[in-house]
Amino acid sequence: MQKGLLAIVIVLAVALVGVRLVGLQPFVVLSGSMRPVYDVGSLIYVKAVDYHDLKVGDDITYLLSENTVVTHRIIEVLVDEEDPTVIRYFTQGIANDVPDAVSVHYKNIIGKPMFTIPYLGYVSHFIQHPPGTYVVISAFLLLLLMSRLLWHGNTMWMNWRKSKVG
Repeated sequence: MQKGLLAIVIVLAVALVGVRLVGLQPFVVLSGSMRPVYDVGSLIYVKAVDYHDLKVGDDITYLLSENTVVTHRIIEVLVDEEDPTVIRYFTQGIANDVPDAVSVHYKNIIGKPMFTIPYLGYVSHFIQHPPGTYVVISAFLLLLLMSRLLWHGNTMWMNWRKSKVG
């Protein structure tokens, strides 16, 4: 049982944190605006890209505001006439009837989604916010305590058996 729990912890650690080592950022899908491509509760993995390479039809993840990250599809690319280095992207959620009201400045682009894992976003969101954080920490400490007690109990049993045999 301990090995199974350890395997689950390792898989979750890699899926939620370890992917950052290869340049991917995980984000939880919180709305259905990109359904059926990205379902609510999925975890999408986003990789930074050169904004010059983005084109109509690409899905992008960007900062809408300081605390809001959005993934929508590019429906139009607009190069500023006065300053050609400034590019704005007009986006729309594929499940939405109308385009987004505000364009996306190239500096706000985080990257392009590379792949998604359904339902893992629920786990990630739970772990990252109370009370889920407290539940995970408590469960970890409880497992650590149980493993120490089992090891200590096993050691006492082995010592008792040795004293009876010898």
